[in-house]
Amino acid sequence: MDQFISVMGRENHLLLLDCRSRRTELVPMNDPSVALLIINTNVRHELGSGEYARRRAQCEAAAKILGVPSLRDADPERLESARSKMDEVIYRRARHVIGEIERTVHAAEGIRASNWPTVGNLMYASHASLRDDYEVSCQELDAVVELAEAIGVRGGVYGCRMTGGGFGGCAVALIKTGAVEAISKTIATSYKAKTGIDATIFSSRPASGAMVIKS
Repeated sequence: MDQFISVMGRENHLLLLDCRSRRTELVPMNDPSVALLIINTNVRHELGSGEYARRRAQCEAAAKILGVPSLRDADPERLESARSKMDEVIYRRARHVIGEIERTVHAAEGIRASNWPTVGNLMYASHASLRDDYEVSCQELDAVVELAEAIGVRGGVYGCRMTGGGFGGCAVALIKTGAVEAISKTIATSYKAKTGIDATIFSSRPASGAMVIKS
């Protein structure tokens, strides 16, 4: 995914990527009233490779029980009908993957329509699933998302979720452009009070991919 966006990124667009067909679609995000806030928790829990391999194996086990090549070929109804055949962990892993695919498609629709409350709710739902079903979040990431949710839409935050591989790293929030400074200060202060760690926070908008800049 990183390589795709590095090569194919375009200013004021998000990239919707089909990882099976490698089909890409640029989704316009040119509303100046919103921005993205990146909050680096500045922690990294060393659980990585072993946990990622375990989750892949769990997802493959779920697909086998469902009788599909991959969880991409399943849907929530099929998963629920086979729930009794799975242990609880395998079921939750599959529920996350199947749900996340649906959430991604719906988020792209919401972005096209500049329906920011809907996009924000999908971000919160995504984080909850990553935290509870896929179990790749951590206390620090959860703290950031909780702080963002406490600020709420009235304070300028539409939604927030962890991003990347998990077990630390960054969260990303969809916010009102005019509230960047106030939100950054609130999250930085509250996160430090909760964790004793200084977060690194900056705002951004979708930018172009790698390019040659001529002076």
